[in-house]
Amino acid sequence: MSDCIFCKIAAKDIKSATVYEDETAIAFMDVNPASPGHTLVIPKKHAQTISEMSADELGNLFRAVSKVAAAIKKALNPEGINILQNNGSAAGQVVPHVHVHIIPRKSGDGLLTPWKPQPAGDELAEIAARIKSAL
Repeated sequence: MSDCIFCKIAAKDIKSATVYEDETAIAFMDVNPASPGHTLVIPKKHAQTISEMSADELGNLFRAVSKVAAAIKKALNPEGINILQNNGSAAGQVVPHVHVHIIPRKSGDGLLTPWKPQPAGDELAEIAARIKSAL
């Protein structure tokens, strides 16, 4: 897409601090990092959400995520790593191009507030059936 900032980064029309690239994906440092080492991994082919990607495309993307996460672990030795992928603005997606955040973490950094789990109610089986039928 001509107006997509991540497509422009993948095409090298916009500079980035690239840490990894292969035929289908590129990984670069987030310019507004949640922590030092916060890296984004994107498919070179534009897709707004993962539901627009084929299984092969997702496999290629997550192979790149795995390589970059391992390199971050080796290079920065964080206590943990969050791997996040948001779909849609309600889920926190800001740039409408699939991207995976790899965020190095340390205990007590307060970066992400975990959700508060709620016990499943009577609707659990009904919701599971609806999802299963949609597959």
